[in-house]
Amino acid sequence: MTASVTRVLLVRHGQSEWNVSGRWQGQTDPPLTDLGRRQAYSAARSLGTVDAIWASDLQRAAETAAIISGELGVGPVVLDTDLRERDAGEWQGLTRAEIDEQYPGYLEPPPDVSGEGWVPRRPPGWESDDKLMVRMRRSLLRIRREVGPGEVLVVAHAGLLFLVERSLGADGERLANLDGRWIDLTDGEDLVDGADTPHLSDIARLGDRINLLSPEQITIPGQI
Repeated sequence: MTASVTRVLLVRHGQSEWNVSGRWQGQTDPPLTDLGRRQAYSAARSLGTVDAIWASDLQRAAETAAIISGELGVGPVVLDTDLRERDAGEWQGLTRAEIDEQYPGYLEPPPDVSGEGWVPRRPPGWESDDKLMVRMRRSLLRIRREVGPGEVLVVAHAGLLFLVERSLGADGERLANLDGRWIDLTDGEDLVDGADTPHLSDIARLGDRINLLSPEQITIPGQI
């Protein structure tokens, strides 16, 4: 690794109350469960030293980051609204069963429809991949500029991590709470207003998937 690289560990937050109840969270703001807080303490023990900690300002991510920050003695946590979860529009607060009832055929093909050629649909208020990519890339560029060479923990959300992984060529397998992915930020061009939808491949390289928890602590939310 060259000295010019900013190495970022993107991590999903600890278990939230809506993870347990199976509700799509999006940009709503349910808190961590007690287990989610214990997961954050355990994750801190699995981490080596980092140079900075950033997080989404939504409390499930911000509190996870604050716990880890306190345990590592690294801080203060930088809260960045660009690291918020994808806005899930009309689906926020709904379970999969409620979505299936109110939006039949959006998540899975109806029973009388063949799955061949079927394409999932999203509600009108759903934040597009393009919009999510713009703010994710903007945040990573800000991290690279403000932190510089070193290692940064970023506590965010599954939707953002899935998008980063897919955009850099990974399959985007299901994420448990406190699962993470390393990415290396290099010297790419900054976002230019009015440019075509940006991608991450010019500023980032994909690293390894990791989990910061022991097997008995792992929780995998079932919403997505």
